[in-house]
Amino acid sequence: MTSPLNVPASQERWSPRLWGTLLVLCAAMFLDALDVSMVGVALPSIATDLDLSTSSLQWIVSGYILGYGGLLLLGGRAADLLGRRRVFLIALAVFALASLLGGLVDSGPLLIASRFIKGLSAAFTAPAGLSIITTTFKEGPQRNRALAIYTTCAATGFSMGLVLSGLLTEVSWRLTMLLPAPIALIALIAGIKLIPRSSREDSGKGYDLPGAITGTASMLLLVFTVVQAPEVGWASARTLLSFLAVAVLLTVFVTIERRSSHPLIRLGVLRSGSQIRANVGAAFFFGSYVGFQFLVTQYMQSLLGWSALQTALAFLPAGALVALSSTKIGSVVDRFGTPRLIATGFTLLVISYALFLQIDLTPSYAVVILPSMLLLGAACALVFPSLNIQATNGVEDHEQGMVSGLLNTSIQVGGAIFLAVVTAVITAGGAEGGSPQEVLDSFRPGLVVVTAIALAGLLITLTGLRTRPAQHTVLVAKSEPSGSGATVGEEPERVTVGD
Repeated sequence: MTSPLNVPASQERWSPRLWGTLLVLCAAMFLDALDVSMVGVALPSIATDLDLSTSSLQWIVSGYILGYGGLLLLGGRAADLLGRRRVFLIALAVFALASLLGGLVDSGPLLIASRFIKGLSAAFTAPAGLSIITTTFKEGPQRNRALAIYTTCAATGFSMGLVLSGLLTEVSWRLTMLLPAPIALIALIAGIKLIPRSSREDSGKGYDLPGAITGTASMLLLVFTVVQAPEVGWASARTLLSFLAVAVLLTVFVTIERRSSHPLIRLGVLRSGSQIRANVGAAFFFGSYVGFQFLVTQYMQSLLGWSALQTALAFLPAGALVALSSTKIGSVVDRFGTPRLIATGFTLLVISYALFLQIDLTPSYAVVILPSMLLLGAACALVFPSLNIQATNGVEDHEQGMVSGLLNTSIQVGGAIFLAVVTAVITAGGAEGGSPQEVLDSFRPGLVVVTAIALAGLLITLTGLRTRPAQHTVLVAKSEPSGSGATVGEEPERVTVGD
């Protein structure tokens, strides 16, 4: 069932309520991104105030990633089955309470618990919010415009989080934890009034409880294993056994999904080449960016002696470029299609990272750092909206939460995996405590790996250019609402949609 606010593709002007609904959803995505970026700068102050070890401090970041990345598949399907509005608003309320708790606690374990709860709530707000947009705005120019604004808010939140954390941490790290609470509360009140009600999907024979358990367990264990691997060792028995357990759980999950009449993830969706490229591209794009940001932050603060605020301001041009382009990207997608824009964005990303390889102990901001940041911002502006549009095009309304959960899972798992790889490469250099030049030399292999990840993503996305620029054919298994009696083995249908 589509939203009562569903907008015809030909309608140019949006009503105030429609704008309000979009802004509420954008606020939630802004908070998710803001929260991820703000905590990094505050970690040293948190460690001092709460007397935390390095391993405990890591879990303030990893706890959020674990809850977010591990439960996105469940969050996406829950939005389809239980009602997108209901899931979004409940999760947003939990996010606000967890933010308040995080700013008031006086112990490390409680802070880590609050971070996990925030990640868990974001795992429900992100796919629910995205699926509300895709079921409210019809596929085409209007949805492209809405998704461009939505994804821009995420990029802007990430960039602003760096700057705000630098400012707020100067007063107290607790302010970085508390800031999202009032914003989430305001968005919740507005959402109750503005977001249209959506019907629950008829569950027919029931929910896919075994699939939910095995799918969630596999994602939680995968993220946990990847996050811990650099510390305990990639070749350690613990890491290898954990990866083996992940493989077993995923095998069981796929078997359950193939046989379930109401699967958590309908595997037929992954027969679409555009879906696969969108999800793989999201993992490589975000994974390379997270690794790059980690390296650059260490480089600027540890080697150059820049303050947290100076480092945040260095990233600001990228975020500003994304924000300024938000209203134009939708029309650019309409004209050129998602495959071309994704490939172009990845090309800019590779150039940005390669240019940054020129850094030394006395870098020129105008010659090396600023051009890299501008190219990075242009890449984000092109790629993130295009990935969201490509992943949700040609999909029935009752499965929008599912594909949204898949896309966000790809982003988070890709970020966790590639950050762990980059961290392992740096650690292998063994230059910690060495001279500044030795530390810089240990960073270079990490930058090469980041560039290689982006290049691999570019090569994958280039395969999408074989389709026509104006339209392409998406191959999906027949998408029937739950309870219709459709089976996984049905002949797939081809749907021609805009790029």
